[in-house]
Amino acid sequence: MQKIRELLGLNPPIATGGSRSGSSQSVCMMTPRFQSVPGQAALATAIAVVPLANPTPRDVIVDPACGTCGFPVAVGEYLREHFNHGLFHGFDFDNTMLRIGAMNMLLHGVENPDVSYRDSLCEDSAYEENKYTLVLANPPLAGSLDYESTSGKLQRVVKTKKTELLFMALFLQLLKPGGRAAVIVPDGVLFGSSNAHKELRRTLVEDHFLEGVLSLPSGVFRPYAGVSTSILFFTKTGRGGTDQVWFYDMTADGWSLDDKRNPLLTLEKLGPAPKETLAEGEQKKNNTPDCLSAWKHHKDSEREWERTAYSFCLPKAEITEQGYDLSLNRYKELVHDEVEHRPPLEILAELRGIELEITRGMEELEGMLR
Repeated sequence: MQKIRELLGLNPPIATGGSRSGSSQSVCMMTPRFQSVPGQAALATAIAVVPLANPTPRDVIVDPACGTCGFPVAVGEYLREHFNHGLFHGFDFDNTMLRIGAMNMLLHGVENPDVSYRDSLCEDSAYEENKYTLVLANPPLAGSLDYESTSGKLQRVVKTKKTELLFMALFLQLLKPGGRAAVIVPDGVLFGSSNAHKELRRTLVEDHFLEGVLSLPSGVFRPYAGVSTSILFFTKTGRGGTDQVWFYDMTADGWSLDDKRNPLLTLEKLGPAPKETLAEGEQKKNNTPDCLSAWKHHKDSEREWERTAYSFCLPKAEITEQGYDLSLNRYKELVHDEVEHRPPLEILAELRGIELEITRGMEELEGMLR
């Protein structure tokens, strides 16, 4: 800091205003000359604008008359406070998992995550309703509960004992209108024939905005579970909005699909954003970069792809005609390579010739032995 002051020719720094809650301050380097500039003395009051502007990590922020950078500093403090105390929430009814989860968050830099004990499907979470803007979840892939032990509000959304369907109802309940979700579900949710399955899919397509269905490789959760799974992307609207639904068939994620789950590529070529560019043959071993690229264009160029490709889009009307079936295999078209076969009579003639040669050979051998 002293070296920076020497380079800039500044006097020792003076602490000045700027906080979100009155407890933290922005430290600005100022000289009497800087303090005399109109507006600088009122900076602490002006910084109160930051919470009202509600900046997000996705914003690209500029202050074209930044002065001592009070606003950029205040934005940084605002986002850091939200990151540590208001961004992350998680519930579970396994105390061991909660302790591990809280430790995991702390080790990754989140100082005070809201990770708390709750049986999400059994408790009435009225105070959590319409509270969250994003749900990311990998709930249990199978399970069953008694009607009596399940939240009444969830049962009004979908009458079922299956936990995978109850969790879907819970996600819709937790989200604010306009809130988004990316959740992993067993493939049975996509094509199940029960009334509860059909009603849930109808709700996603007709009452909300279903954006995409990503089919995961079979075996992606081995050795813990061998069930086939997919990821559903949707937005809670309450007014519909589904137009085109994006489908992607992921066949490889860079790891073997057996119980060992060994890497098929070097670590630099794994994940959705590999450090090294994948060669053409290696893309078949790791589809995740292509999947990410396709998702970014699912509202434009992806709609031009044929249904024989890894990804394609379907109109809502066709999904409705199919009884709201969301399984990729229902719509994907397979291309069979044409194989030319020899005429059967030609093959039989060749077999007769081979048989004659064998007969002559046996006769010669028999003659030699006499």
